[in-house]
Amino acid sequence: MSDQVRIVEVGPRDGLQNEKTPVSVEDRIAFVKALVGAGLHTVEVGSFVSPKAIPKMMGSDQVFLGVRDLPGEFHVLVPNEKGYEGAKAVGAKVIAVFASASEGFSRANINCSVAESIERFKPVIERARADGIRVRGYVSCVLGCPYDGDVAPQAVVDVSKTLFDLGCYEVSLGDTIGVGTPSKARQMLRAVAGSVPMPKLAMHFHDTYGQALANLYAGMEEGCRVVDSAAGGLGGCPYAPGATGNVGTEDVVYMLEGMGIATGVDMNKLIAATNTISALIGRPPVSRVASALNAKTR
Repeated sequence: MSDQVRIVEVGPRDGLQNEKTPVSVEDRIAFVKALVGAGLHTVEVGSFVSPKAIPKMMGSDQVFLGVRDLPGEFHVLVPNEKGYEGAKAVGAKVIAVFASASEGFSRANINCSVAESIERFKPVIERARADGIRVRGYVSCVLGCPYDGDVAPQAVVDVSKTLFDLGCYEVSLGDTIGVGTPSKARQMLRAVAGSVPMPKLAMHFHDTYGQALANLYAGMEEGCRVVDSAAGGLGGCPYAPGATGNVGTEDVVYMLEGMGIATGVDMNKLIAATNTISALIGRPPVSRVASALNAKTR
């Protein structure tokens, strides 16, 4: 447990796109700058999707242009070739594509089957590889689906292996509705690691039932060393009623540092970034550490 853990900060994209209150381009740029200043150097900053589909991600091209010269690695989500062209035009070096481990969620989210979704982004991955752009893959609903219920580990294995075989350098396994428990997270990771090398896997766990940190710890015991999190626990999921946001970055950093794993994150600066964005969206952070430290300074 003493080796390094890489944190992928997803608040500016996966977090803010699911909040009720939209945040301006200027404030999103400032948020990313504050996160980088706190020591988070891998940040997902936007999504090149239709403004009609995800209006809160409008101006992602401007956000990317506003932060691309900062020290760090900045990711953008692309759903199709049109999105890829937008990401390439602004000079994105890392893009993310996404698929679901469950048919019900895939149809509710992007109105197609899992197999059809993969066919859609195959040309995106091919073009990205030809252009020297790295591709990260997301798999949603790896521990449960709001429509199909339990998701078999083999379904997660199949989609993850497909993404990896197509050329994704890393596959992020998402408990989109936060229903997983440590034993299930361990079983799922162990199954996927039989087809995709563990160093190529990331954990993206939501905290709906308060299990995210426990699930992350179980995954770390299995050998996974990449964690997706969002400052303040931003987010939710419009297709997963009742789902809360991602595990809070503050909570992850507190746990890791308490285990003797250096993160390089300045907690005070991270809390300041979280408090600023929380004020803009009009609600307090759901991160337990942010809440506790804010209470101490009142």
